[in-house]
Amino acid sequence: MAIIIRLDRVLADKKMKLNELALKIGISNVNLSNLKTGKVKAIRFSTLEAICKTLNCQPGDILEYVDEEE
Repeated sequence: MAIIIRLDRVLADKKMKLNELALKIGISNVNLSNLKTGKVKAIRFSTLEAICKTLNCQPGDILEYVDEEE
């Protein structure tokens, strides 16, 4: 996949656990874990907004585009 999820990096920078973020944004721990490991095909903007608001970051801090041809 050309989009890499960097949620684990942002969580580490903010010293927050995955389950703590899940509770704060109202999403299941399993769904958030699937997002963190890149096992999802899409993310709702409302979820992305809640993550960014809670972690005080920008979407670009969480999502990264990598050209697969390189």
